[in-house]
Amino acid sequence: MTEDFLRYFPFLSESQMQKFAELKSIYERWNSMINVISRKDMEQFYTHHVLHSLAIGKVISFKSGTTILDVGTGGGFPGIPLAIMFPDSEFSLLDSIGKKIKVVSAVKDELKLDNVIPLNKRAEEEKGRFHFIVSRAVTNFPDFVKIVRKNLHTGSVNDLQNGILYLKGGDLREELSMFKDKVKVWEISSFFEEPFFETKKIVYLPS
Repeated sequence: MTEDFLRYFPFLSESQMQKFAELKSIYERWNSMINVISRKDMEQFYTHHVLHSLAIGKVISFKSGTTILDVGTGGGFPGIPLAIMFPDSEFSLLDSIGKKIKVVSAVKDELKLDNVIPLNKRAEEEKGRFHFIVSRAVTNFPDFVKIVRKNLHTGSVNDLQNGILYLKGGDLREELSMFKDKVKVWEISSFFEEPFFETKKIVYLPS
């Protein structure tokens, strides 16, 4: 897996590579106590969870001081891998299920990720504003936009305008039809060659 990271992200430091290398064993240990990742998915942990999360890093390189809200983070995806990749940005990882945030907090502490803020609440309750909102397919896209649009910050600091970056697979034409040409969609298969990514996409909606 280390070779995959070097191939896709050659700029990673030794410290970042070490953190990525430690991730699986940390999640395996916590997963045996609090099930946040299916056993089948644990076998493909780096492809299904880590690389999938890092696809966002192929469309934007978050600048220092960028704030990102990960809604419905589950055990910490895509937030934890992105926080390792962009240590100068701040990631708030939100989930309504307490045991999942417990795992996020443990991973944050073990890897000393000072740029991660675990939040145990519903997205509807979050009042903060962020440059970007990220998520992995927690609901259909129009419903997601309704919930989180209030949390987008107006002042932009990145090359990409503030907005929502949503990881989802399958045929999204009907789901995205109401946004017409406002959304941009990237095929993750254009970044990563693993078969898992054949139908996976990044949906971007500017603020």
